[in-house]
Amino acid sequence: MTAAPSPAAAAHRIRIGSAPDSWGVWFPDDPCQVPWQRFLDEVSEAGYEWIELGPYGYLPTDPARLADETARRGLAVSAGTVFTALHRGPAVWEDTWRQVGKVAALTRAMGARHLVVIPSFWRDDRTAEPIESPELTAAQWRDLATGMERLGREVRDEFGLRIVVHPHADTHIDTEENVTRFLDATDPDLVALCLDTGHYAYCGGDSVRLIQTYGERLGYLHLKQVDPEVLAAVVREGLPFGPAVRRGVMCEPPGGVPALEPVLSAARELDVDLFAIVEQDMYPCPPDRPLPIARRTRRFLRGCGA
Repeated sequence: MTAAPSPAAAAHRIRIGSAPDSWGVWFPDDPCQVPWQRFLDEVSEAGYEWIELGPYGYLPTDPARLADETARRGLAVSAGTVFTALHRGPAVWEDTWRQVGKVAALTRAMGARHLVVIPSFWRDDRTAEPIESPELTAAQWRDLATGMERLGREVRDEFGLRIVVHPHADTHIDTEENVTRFLDATDPDLVALCLDTGHYAYCGGDSVRLIQTYGERLGYLHLKQVDPEVLAAVVREGLPFGPAVRRGVMCEPPGGVPALEPVLSAARELDVDLFAIVEQDMYPCPPDRPLPIARRTRRFLRGCGA
Protein backbone atom coordinates (compact mmCIF):
# COMPACT_ATOMS: atom_id res chain seq x y z
CA MET A 1 0.00 0.00 0.00
CA THR A 2 1.24 3.50 -0.79
CA ALA A 3 1.94 6.19 1.75
CA ALA A 4 -1.02 8.43 2.51
CA PRO A 5 -1.03 11.93 1.06
CA SER A 6 -0.53 14.91 3.33
CA PRO A 7 -3.09 15.67 6.07
CA ALA A 8 -3.98 18.91 4.29
CA ALA A 9 -4.96 17.01 1.15
CA ALA A 10 -6.84 14.38 3.13
CA ALA A 11 -8.89 17.07 4.86
CA HIS A 12 -10.64 18.09 1.63
CA ARG A 13 -14.00 16.50 0.90
CA ILE A 14 -13.04 16.65 -2.79
CA ARG A 15 -9.61 15.20 -3.54
CA ILE A 16 -8.05 16.34 -6.81
CA GLY A 17 -5.91 14.00 -8.89
CA SER A 18 -4.88 13.28 -12.45
CA ALA A 19 -4.54 10.25 -14.68
CA PRO A 20 -2.46 8.78 -17.51
CA ASP A 21 -5.20 9.99 -19.87
CA SER A 22 -4.02 13.57 -19.27
CA TRP A 23 -0.60 12.51 -20.57
CA GLY A 24 -2.05 11.07 -23.79
CA VAL A 25 -2.12 7.47 -22.55
CA TRP A 26 -4.91 5.28 -23.92
CA PHE A 27 -3.20 1.90 -24.23
CA PRO A 28 -0.93 -0.32 -22.10
CA ASP A 29 1.88 0.06 -24.64
CA ASP A 30 2.02 2.44 -27.57
CA PRO A 31 4.91 4.29 -29.24
CA CYS A 32 2.85 7.50 -29.22
CA GLN A 33 2.75 7.55 -25.40
CA VAL A 34 5.21 8.83 -22.80
CA PRO A 35 6.99 6.19 -20.68
CA TRP A 36 5.28 5.49 -17.36
CA GLN A 37 8.25 6.79 -15.37
CA ARG A 38 7.90 10.18 -17.03
CA PHE A 39 4.18 10.24 -16.32
CA LEU A 40 4.76 9.59 -12.61
CA ASP A 41 7.53 12.18 -12.43
CA GLU A 42 5.50 14.85 -14.15
CA VAL A 43 2.16 14.27 -12.46
CA SER A 44 3.92 14.72 -9.11
CA GLU A 45 5.82 17.75 -10.38
CA ALA A 46 2.53 19.32 -11.51
CA GLY A 47 1.24 19.24 -7.93
CA TYR A 48 -1.06 16.22 -7.84
CA GLU A 49 -1.04 13.61 -5.07
CA TRP A 50 -3.60 11.15 -6.49
CA ILE A 51 -3.53 9.14 -9.70
CA GLU A 52 -5.51 6.43 -11.44
CA LEU A 53 -3.88 3.29 -12.77
CA GLY A 54 -4.87 3.95 -16.38
CA PRO A 55 -4.87 1.05 -18.86
CA TYR A 56 -3.81 -2.14 -17.09
CA GLY A 57 -0.18 -2.79 -17.91
CA TYR A 58 0.87 0.81 -18.53
CA LEU A 59 2.07 1.24 -14.94
CA PRO A 60 3.90 -1.66 -13.28
CA THR A 61 1.46 -4.41 -12.26
CA ASP A 62 3.64 -5.74 -9.43
CA PRO A 63 2.08 -4.10 -6.34
CA ALA A 64 5.35 -3.84 -4.41
CA ARG A 65 7.15 -2.13 -7.26
CA LEU A 66 4.24 0.21 -8.03
CA ALA A 67 3.87 1.09 -4.34
CA ASP A 68 7.55 2.02 -4.20
CA GLU A 69 7.42 4.05 -7.42
CA THR A 70 4.36 6.02 -6.35
CA ALA A 71 5.27 6.53 -2.69
CA ARG A 72 8.69 7.99 -3.41
CA ARG A 73 6.98 10.58 -5.63
CA GLY A 74 4.36 11.41 -2.99
CA LEU A 75 1.55 9.77 -4.98
CA ALA A 76 -1.32 7.46 -4.06
CA VAL A 77 -3.83 5.59 -6.23
CA SER A 78 -7.51 6.54 -6.24
CA ALA A 79 -8.92 3.92 -8.66
CA GLY A 80 -8.40 1.32 -11.34
CA THR A 81 -10.27 1.21 -14.64
CA VAL A 82 -11.93 -1.60 -16.60
CA PHE A 83 -13.94 -1.80 -19.81
CA THR A 84 -16.96 -4.10 -19.95
CA ALA A 85 -19.51 -5.28 -22.51
CA LEU A 86 -22.15 -6.58 -20.12
CA HIS A 87 -25.01 -5.71 -22.48
CA ARG A 88 -23.92 -8.80 -24.42
CA GLY A 89 -25.32 -11.01 -21.69
CA PRO A 90 -24.11 -13.84 -19.44
CA ALA A 91 -21.88 -15.30 -22.17
CA VAL A 92 -19.30 -12.53 -21.60
CA TRP A 93 -19.19 -12.87 -17.81
CA GLU A 94 -16.17 -15.17 -17.52
CA ASP A 95 -14.00 -13.04 -19.79
CA THR A 96 -15.22 -9.89 -18.04
CA TRP A 97 -14.43 -11.24 -14.57
CA ARG A 98 -10.98 -12.42 -15.66
CA GLN A 99 -10.11 -8.89 -16.78
CA VAL A 100 -11.79 -7.22 -13.80
CA GLY A 101 -10.09 -9.52 -11.31
CA LYS A 102 -6.57 -8.49 -12.38
CA VAL A 103 -7.33 -4.78 -12.20
CA ALA A 104 -9.32 -5.04 -8.97
CA ALA A 105 -6.57 -6.99 -7.23
CA LEU A 106 -3.98 -4.34 -8.11
CA THR A 107 -6.37 -1.55 -7.19
CA ARG A 108 -6.98 -3.08 -3.76
CA ALA A 109 -3.27 -3.73 -3.23
CA MET A 110 -2.60 -0.05 -3.87
CA GLY A 111 -5.05 0.95 -1.15
CA ALA A 112 -7.67 2.41 -3.51
CA ARG A 113 -11.40 1.84 -3.01
CA HIS A 114 -12.92 2.52 -6.45
CA LEU A 115 -13.10 0.69 -9.75
CA VAL A 116 -14.10 2.87 -12.70
CA VAL A 117 -16.18 0.82 -15.14
CA ILE A 118 -16.45 2.07 -18.73
CA PRO A 119 -18.97 0.45 -21.09
CA SER A 120 -17.51 -0.97 -24.28
CA PHE A 121 -17.46 1.24 -27.37
CA TRP A 122 -19.84 0.49 -30.21
CA ARG A 123 -17.05 1.73 -32.49
CA ASP A 124 -13.53 0.26 -32.60
CA ASP A 125 -11.26 2.41 -30.41
CA ARG A 126 -8.39 2.37 -32.94
CA THR A 127 -10.10 2.34 -36.34
CA ALA A 128 -13.38 4.05 -35.30
CA GLU A 129 -15.30 1.55 -37.45
CA PRO A 130 -18.75 0.57 -36.07
CA ILE A 131 -18.70 -2.89 -34.51
CA GLU A 132 -22.32 -3.01 -33.31
CA SER A 133 -25.49 -0.92 -33.20
CA PRO A 134 -25.30 2.32 -31.20
CA GLU A 135 -28.76 1.54 -29.78
CA LEU A 136 -29.50 -1.25 -27.31
CA THR A 137 -32.59 -3.43 -27.44
CA ALA A 138 -34.78 -3.78 -24.35
CA ALA A 139 -33.21 -7.18 -23.68
CA GLN A 140 -29.72 -5.71 -23.91
CA TRP A 141 -30.65 -2.96 -21.47
CA ARG A 142 -31.78 -5.65 -19.02
CA ASP A 143 -28.55 -7.57 -19.50
CA LEU A 144 -26.54 -4.39 -18.98
CA ALA A 145 -28.35 -3.51 -15.75
CA THR A 146 -28.31 -6.99 -14.23
CA GLY A 147 -24.72 -7.59 -15.32
CA MET A 148 -23.53 -4.34 -13.80
CA GLU A 149 -25.33 -5.11 -10.53
CA ARG A 150 -23.66 -8.51 -10.44
CA LEU A 151 -20.32 -6.88 -11.10
CA GLY A 152 -20.89 -4.38 -8.31
CA ARG A 153 -21.82 -7.12 -5.86
CA GLU A 154 -18.92 -9.43 -6.71
CA VAL A 155 -16.30 -6.66 -6.81
CA ARG A 156 -17.51 -5.50 -3.39
CA ASP A 157 -17.59 -8.99 -1.90
CA GLU A 158 -14.31 -10.23 -3.38
CA PHE A 159 -12.16 -7.09 -3.34
CA GLY A 160 -13.91 -4.59 -1.06
CA LEU A 161 -14.15 -2.05 -3.89
CA ARG A 162 -17.02 0.12 -5.11
CA ILE A 163 -17.75 0.24 -8.83
CA VAL A 164 -18.44 3.66 -10.37
CA VAL A 165 -19.84 3.48 -13.90
CA HIS A 166 -18.46 6.04 -16.35
CA PRO A 167 -20.78 7.34 -19.11
CA HIS A 168 -18.62 7.74 -22.20
CA ALA A 169 -18.92 8.98 -25.76
CA ASP A 170 -19.43 6.27 -28.40
CA THR A 171 -20.82 3.86 -25.80
CA HIS A 172 -24.39 2.93 -24.91
CA ILE A 173 -24.32 4.98 -21.69
CA ASP A 174 -23.76 8.44 -23.09
CA THR A 175 -26.65 10.92 -23.35
CA GLU A 176 -28.81 12.23 -20.51
CA GLU A 177 -31.58 9.87 -21.60
CA ASN A 178 -29.36 6.81 -21.53
CA VAL A 179 -27.55 7.77 -18.33
CA THR A 180 -30.81 8.31 -16.44
CA ARG A 181 -32.26 5.10 -17.89
CA PHE A 182 -29.23 3.20 -16.65
CA LEU A 183 -29.30 4.75 -13.19
CA ASP A 184 -33.04 4.12 -12.82
CA ALA A 185 -32.52 0.46 -13.80
CA THR A 186 -29.72 -0.31 -11.32
CA ASP A 187 -29.48 -0.76 -7.54
CA PRO A 188 -27.91 2.30 -5.84
CA ASP A 189 -26.30 0.03 -3.25
CA LEU A 190 -24.38 -1.82 -5.96
CA VAL A 191 -23.80 0.68 -8.78
CA ALA A 192 -22.56 4.25 -8.38
CA LEU A 193 -21.81 6.89 -10.99
CA CYS A 194 -18.48 8.25 -12.21
CA LEU A 195 -19.53 11.53 -13.81
CA ASP A 196 -17.09 12.66 -16.48
CA THR A 197 -17.98 16.29 -17.11
CA GLY A 198 -16.36 16.34 -20.54
CA HIS A 199 -17.96 13.18 -21.88
CA TYR A 200 -21.34 14.20 -20.52
CA ALA A 201 -21.10 17.63 -22.19
CA TYR A 202 -19.84 15.97 -25.40
CA CYS A 203 -23.07 13.94 -25.41
CA GLY A 204 -25.30 16.94 -24.63
CA GLY A 205 -25.75 16.48 -20.88
CA ASP A 206 -25.78 19.03 -18.05
CA SER A 207 -23.43 17.90 -15.26
CA VAL A 208 -24.81 20.27 -12.62
CA ARG A 209 -28.37 19.12 -13.26
CA LEU A 210 -27.28 15.48 -13.11
CA ILE A 211 -25.55 16.03 -9.75
CA GLN A 212 -28.58 17.87 -8.38
CA THR A 213 -30.99 15.17 -9.61
CA TYR A 214 -28.95 12.01 -8.95
CA GLY A 215 -26.54 13.24 -6.30
CA GLU A 216 -27.02 10.15 -4.16
CA ARG A 217 -25.59 8.07 -7.02
CA LEU A 218 -22.44 10.15 -7.50
CA GLY A 219 -19.40 8.24 -6.32
CA TYR A 220 -16.56 9.76 -8.34
CA LEU A 221 -15.78 12.64 -10.71
CA HIS A 222 -13.68 13.03 -13.83
CA LEU A 223 -12.98 16.66 -14.65
CA LYS A 224 -12.58 17.75 -18.25
CA GLN A 225 -13.98 20.26 -20.71
CA VAL A 226 -14.91 20.27 -24.37
CA ASP A 227 -14.27 23.01 -26.90
CA PRO A 228 -17.79 24.03 -28.03
CA GLU A 229 -16.67 25.12 -31.50
CA VAL A 230 -14.83 21.87 -32.17
CA LEU A 231 -17.74 19.90 -30.68
CA ALA A 232 -20.21 21.63 -33.02
CA ALA A 233 -18.10 20.53 -36.00
CA VAL A 234 -17.81 17.00 -34.57
CA VAL A 235 -21.59 16.75 -34.25
CA ARG A 236 -22.17 18.28 -37.67
CA GLU A 237 -19.75 15.86 -39.34
CA GLY A 238 -20.70 12.82 -37.25
CA LEU A 239 -17.08 12.21 -36.22
CA PRO A 240 -16.20 9.27 -33.97
CA PHE A 241 -14.65 10.04 -30.60
CA GLY A 242 -11.03 9.18 -31.49
CA PRO A 243 -10.81 11.57 -34.48
CA ALA A 244 -12.67 14.18 -32.40
CA VAL A 245 -9.97 13.98 -29.75
CA ARG A 246 -7.26 14.31 -32.37
CA ARG A 247 -9.04 17.44 -33.58
CA GLY A 248 -8.84 18.88 -30.05
CA VAL A 249 -12.41 18.49 -28.81
CA MET A 250 -11.18 18.05 -25.22
CA CYS A 251 -9.54 21.29 -24.12
CA GLU A 252 -7.68 22.82 -21.22
CA PRO A 253 -9.83 24.56 -18.59
CA PRO A 254 -11.18 27.16 -18.36
CA GLY A 255 -11.42 27.37 -22.15
CA GLY A 256 -14.37 25.03 -22.65
CA VAL A 257 -17.62 23.67 -21.24
CA PRO A 258 -18.96 22.89 -18.77
CA ALA A 259 -17.72 25.52 -16.35
CA LEU A 260 -16.05 23.54 -13.59
CA GLU A 261 -16.72 25.94 -10.70
CA PRO A 262 -20.49 25.19 -10.64
CA VAL A 263 -19.81 21.46 -11.00
CA LEU A 264 -17.48 21.45 -8.01
CA SER A 265 -19.90 23.63 -6.04
CA ALA A 266 -22.78 21.23 -6.73
CA ALA A 267 -20.58 18.30 -5.72
CA ARG A 268 -19.64 20.02 -2.45
CA GLU A 269 -23.33 20.48 -1.66
CA LEU A 270 -23.63 16.69 -1.44
CA ASP A 271 -21.31 16.79 1.60
CA VAL A 272 -19.64 13.49 0.75
CA ASP A 273 -16.04 12.49 0.13
CA LEU A 274 -15.26 12.46 -3.59
CA PHE A 275 -12.29 12.07 -5.84
CA ALA A 276 -12.21 14.51 -8.76
CA ILE A 277 -9.66 13.29 -11.28
CA VAL A 278 -8.49 15.49 -14.15
CA GLU A 279 -8.72 13.60 -17.44
CA GLN A 280 -7.98 15.59 -20.57
CA ASP A 281 -8.08 13.24 -23.55
CA MET A 282 -5.14 14.10 -25.81
CA TYR A 283 -4.23 10.88 -27.63
CA PRO A 284 -1.85 11.18 -29.38
CA CYS A 285 0.04 14.25 -28.20
CA PRO A 286 3.61 15.59 -28.24
CA PRO A 287 5.46 14.38 -25.13
CA ASP A 288 6.23 17.91 -23.92
CA ARG A 289 2.62 19.10 -24.06
CA PRO A 290 0.99 17.48 -20.98
CA LEU A 291 3.10 18.88 -18.13
CA PRO A 292 2.49 22.61 -18.73
CA ILE A 293 -1.24 21.94 -19.15
CA ALA A 294 -1.28 19.86 -15.96
CA ARG A 295 0.40 22.64 -13.99
CA ARG A 296 -2.01 25.29 -15.27
CA THR A 297 -5.01 23.05 -14.64
CA ARG A 298 -3.93 22.40 -11.06
CA ARG A 299 -3.57 26.15 -10.47
CA PHE A 300 -6.98 26.75 -12.00
CA LEU A 301 -8.63 24.14 -9.79
CA ARG A 302 -7.00 25.64 -6.69
CA GLY A 303 -8.64 28.89 -7.74
CA CYS A 304 -11.96 27.00 -7.69
CA GLY A 305 -11.27 26.00 -4.08
CA ALA A 306 -10.22 22.44 -4.96
